Amino acid sequence: MAQKPSIPKGTRDFSPLEMAKRNYIFNTIKEVFLLYGYQQIETPAMENLSTLMGKYGEEGDKLLFKMLNSGDYLKDAPADLLENRDFIHLIPKISEKGLRYDLTVPFARYVVMHRNDIQFPFKRYQIQPVWRADRPQKGRYREFYQCDADVVGSDSLLNEVELVSMIDEVFGRFGIRVVIKLNNRKILTGIAEVIGAPEKIIDITVAIDKMDKIGLDNVKCELLEKGLDQTAVDALEPLLTLSGTNDEKLSTLSRLLAGSETGKKGIEEMQFVLDHTAALDLKSEVELDVSLARGLNYYTGTILEVKALDVAMGSISGGGRYDNLTGVFGLEGVSGVGLSFGADRIYDVLNTLNLYPDDTLAGTRVLFINFGGQEARHSLKTVMKLRSCGVAAELYADEAKMKKQMAYANAKSIPFVAMIGENEVSTGTITLKNMATGDQENLTFDSMLEKLK
Repeated sequence: MAQKPSIPKGTRDFSPLEMAKRNYIFNTIKEVFLLYGYQQIETPAMENLSTLMGKYGEEGDKLLFKMLNSGDYLKDAPADLLENRDFIHLIPKISEKGLRYDLTVPFARYVVMHRNDIQFPFKRYQIQPVWRADRPQKGRYREFYQCDADVVGSDSLLNEVELVSMIDEVFGRFGIRVVIKLNNRKILTGIAEVIGAPEKIIDITVAIDKMDKIGLDNVKCELLEKGLDQTAVDALEPLLTLSGTNDEKLSTLSRLLAGSETGKKGIEEMQFVLDHTAALDLKSEVELDVSLARGLNYYTGTILEVKALDVAMGSISGGGRYDNLTGVFGLEGVSGVGLSFGADRIYDVLNTLNLYPDDTLAGTRVLFINFGGQEARHSLKTVMKLRSCGVAAELYADEAKMKKQMAYANAKSIPFVAMIGENEVSTGTITLKNMATGDQENLTFDSMLEKLK
C-alpha cells in the first residue's frame, strides 16, 4: 500500500482561493512600503549558522532549524560527543547552515556585505518565508512569511514615527482595528537598574515578554527561578502594571526612574515618538506598554507590537530599533530600526473577520466553450484579444461535453461563459451567458468587452 502523503506539522498548503487572499495581503503591504520609499531585496532561505547563532538569545537559538552537512555529515563528529549526546558541541561539527529565523539578521548581514553599494540611510523591504522550530499552535507556525521594512544608517526618531504611521496605514487598508503598543528597551534597562538587578536585564526582558501568555504571577515565578530576589521582583511589579494615559505613564516612569540615566533617555525617546504620532491623527490606538519587551536581544531603543482588537490572536506586527546589530558583522556605528508584518496571522485575522474586498478573489472573467475545429480557432483568437485588453479569459482546452465545460466554469466561479459556434463564426458575433442570471446575449466583440469590464 502506498504511503499516505503528509506535510510537516506547523506548515500548510494553500489553495488557489487561499493564495488569492494571501496575495491581497502581500500586495497591500507592498504598496504601502513603496509609498513610504522602501526598496525591495531578497536574501537566501539558508544562512551560515555563524550568521544566525547568538543573535536571538538562548531561546531563539534553540528554535533555529539546522541543516546537516552534505554527504557523510558524521565524518568530523568526535565519538565522545556522539556517545555523550553533547548536541551543543556536536552541532557545529555536523551542521554549518540553517534556515533563517527572521529577515532582520540576514538584512544586517546583507548591509555589511554590500556596504559599498548602499546609499545611507538605506530603506529596504523584504517579503519572504522564515522558519522556526517552535511548537505549532493556533497562530504559530514553523514556516511563515514575514513582510519586513527597515531603515539603517539614521539615528532619527522620525523613522520610528514613520513606522507607526505605516502600521496605521496598512491596517487601515485591511479594515482591522488594532492597538499599537510601544516601549523602549532603555526604559527596561532603567527598570533593571532601579530594582538593583542590572545584570539580569536579559532574564527580565525574556520573562516579561511572556506576560500576555503566562500572566504576571508566572512571570514573577520565572524571575525568581532566574535568580532575582523577592525584593527586586516586588519592586518590578508596579512598573509592569502601570495604568492611565500615555502621558500619565510617562510621568510615573520619570519619577520612578529618576536614578537611571539610561531610563531617563528611554523616557525622552518615548516622549518624542508619542508626541509626534499624536500629531498625525492616526486611526489606530497607540499605547505605551511597559510590559512590552520583545524578547530578542538585538533591540536597543524603541520597540513596538501590534494586536488586533476584534480577534484573540498574538502579535500581528512588531519591531524596534537595533543600534548594534551590524556591529557583530564588523560594521560599527550603523543604527537601524524596522518592523515586521506577520502575514500568516494577518491572514487568519482577515479570515475570521471576513474583511476581504469582493474583487480580491477575482480570477477568470469569461470561459469560452470549446466546440472544436474552426470554432475553437475563432474562440482562441477572441480570448487572446480579450487578454490584450486586460480581461482574464480562458478557452476550455478539451472538446468536451457542454455539461462538463459548464461545470468547470461553475467550479471556478467564472461569471460569464462565451460561445462561438457555427452561427457566431458566420456573423462575427459572440453569445455571452451570465452564469448568475442565466441570461444570454448575442454581442459584437466591443459590446462584450464593455460588459466584461
